Amino acid sequence: MVFVVLLIFWALFFSLILSKIKRGRGAEWAKIFRIVTLVFAISFFTYWFIKKSSVGIVKDSVALQVINKLPQPLDFYVVILNDDSGAGRVIETKHIGKIRPEYFRIEYLKMDASDEYWIVGYLGKKNLVYFSQHSVPNKNIDQIIEVQNYINQSARLSDLAKKQVEAYNYENMKLGIWVTLDFLLLFLNLVLLIRKRK
Repeated sequence: MVFVVLLIFWALFFSLILSKIKRGRGAEWAKIFRIVTLVFAISFFTYWFIKKSSVGIVKDSVALQVINKLPQPLDFYVVILNDDSGAGRVIETKHIGKIRPEYFRIEYLKMDASDEYWIVGYLGKKNLVYFSQHSVPNKNIDQIIEVQNYINQSARLSDLAKKQVEAYNYENMKLGIWVTLDFLLLFLNLVLLIRKRK
């Protein structure tokens, strides 16, 4: 995903430079390149946002329902682990979302190469107040986790989970910056292309 976003950034940046070519043999090719780049960028971001905003059921997945029984809203993450006990155990980190008291969220986990996951809960941005470790003995049965206490089942594992969540949030922040720059360049290219046509 990051590769495509960076590719779009450089293509849009190059399109902005090509907008200076107004006459000559290369002007028509520059215009075609700019139009193709804009169409691709708009199509990609439209597809990406529709995919991100729709809640889709993942095929052959385990449904995880996290219920917040605590009096405060918590921000939950799930860390999926690999069956292999090697150094690269983490397969995926997902943000379940902020769950208000007496509410729940459902997340679909791809557990093909895994039979264990961790639930991490934050009060605010940095305050880890909940950590639990769960195994999936039967991948045909959905998981229901009720968060009723502020617990930390393992200080060592929760430190690892905290690092995973921080790395996940850092990557999302970097991606957010690149997407913002893409939108800025997309807007500038669109305005220049429309203005030239008038």
